[in-house]
Amino acid sequence: MSALVQVKSLEVAYRSRGQRVRAVDGISFEIERGQLFGLIGESGSGKSSVAMALTRYASRNAEIHAERLRVAGQDLLALHGTALREYRRNDIGVVYQEPGRALNPTATVGAQIAEAHRLGGVAKSRAQKAAVRSLAEVGMPNPQAVAYRYPHELSGGQQQRAMVAMALANRPQLLILDEPTTGLDPHAQADVLSLVKRLQRELGFATLLISHDLPTVAAYCDRLAVLERGRIVDTVSSHAIAATAGFSIAPLEGLGHRAAAPHRFSRGERVLVASKVTKKFGSFVAVNDVSLHIDRGETLALVGESGCGKTTLARALAGLTTHEGSVTINAPTSPPPVQFVFQSPESSLNPRRTVAQTLGRAIELLHGDRSPEQLAASTGLSADTLAKLPHQLSGGQKQRVAIARAFAGRSSVIVCDETTSALDTRLRATILDLLIELQERTAVSYLFISHDLTAVQRIAHRVAVMQNARLVETAAASAIFERPQHPYTQRLLAAAAAARGRNTG
Repeated sequence: MSALVQVKSLEVAYRSRGQRVRAVDGISFEIERGQLFGLIGESGSGKSSVAMALTRYASRNAEIHAERLRVAGQDLLALHGTALREYRRNDIGVVYQEPGRALNPTATVGAQIAEAHRLGGVAKSRAQKAAVRSLAEVGMPNPQAVAYRYPHELSGGQQQRAMVAMALANRPQLLILDEPTTGLDPHAQADVLSLVKRLQRELGFATLLISHDLPTVAAYCDRLAVLERGRIVDTVSSHAIAATAGFSIAPLEGLGHRAAAPHRFSRGERVLVASKVTKKFGSFVAVNDVSLHIDRGETLALVGESGCGKTTLARALAGLTTHEGSVTINAPTSPPPVQFVFQSPESSLNPRRTVAQTLGRAIELLHGDRSPEQLAASTGLSADTLAKLPHQLSGGQKQRVAIARAFAGRSSVIVCDETTSALDTRLRATILDLLIELQERTAVSYLFISHDLTAVQRIAHRVAVMQNARLVETAAASAIFERPQHPYTQRLLAAAAAARGRNTG
């Protein structure tokens, strides 16, 4: 039998301002029915352009050419109009990196999955029950209740399960996972990918898993291809990847090339003090009686599984939501601004403003005393970046712009909410080193929220561990990683170690 997915000599190029930039340069691969095929590479290597070609959702300025581009015997380049819509509806399902952006915030999860069933021909009267069955199929706890919740009421792992349920509603022949676990903690990553493997065995579809996370891909894929600058440089079985592709798995000891631990600017000077902070949404307690402090020039990492309350606590500390308890910030400005650097800069950068306009606006609002040029230079952005719009920047450049914007004023505290989770290993190391360098230069304090314990160990002075809305352990980073006291902290570290080791198991 011929392969379900056949890609031969695929080229994807983009035209912008009279220039033609080739993102994918003549790659070829096949995926058999029931096989999970991984495509890995750094940011900008062309991974998502391959997904866009297979879904035919490429932008208007894209040019796609191939000797063969087929799914289930269909020539994708020959599909147009009704045939293309039927292909997208019936033959492929897609799960993206950020389910929070892919899900409609104004509709319940059940209603959105029910709509997918209706598009597949299920009667409206039966679609809601079908949606509940789909949620049960992907292992969602209490699917009947979850169906009537809105996306913001679910954890990241639950949102991603809902996306998988929606993608598989019409039993597609090809499932495309585009960085599906990047924003999830190790437990949730394992849950989602184990779920896909189970459903694949049961239903027989093919899967394309796109990621920059080599250990994750190697742990779950049957075969994988390494993409570099638009070209496949190796295609091997997952078991052979470490030996044949020349990659090394970053150990827990840390990323980057800095020999010393982060320098603590000073000790004992409290910049932020929170006492008995509690946040409720109706009867649901998202943050429960949390007390903590951050010193000047210190990085406090906040870790815990998806849905434990980390981001809600950060929003309370920044004054972005009402809460019980008290938060005091010792800052040179009044009111004291707490700045955020988010996981996805695309969500926080205005697509219609150039970098210079974005930084200029931040300087104006935060009463900063530096120019956009100075801010850009301080974060390693070249001068020609200032005239560009966000879509013209790489992932690493966008995150540098977001960091520069956070430093536009005189903020004493900056919240880094999964700031490096969506970046490949090289960019992650670069951004972490940048954050450390800026801290050493300015004595800013960070609240560093992450599920990536490698990054936490690299940047944090102290670590606070959160479980089910409460802090269960707070200690120096060295103590947390070497002598964890609370059983949950021990399980969290064990899960991270298992996630790194699965590719060799």
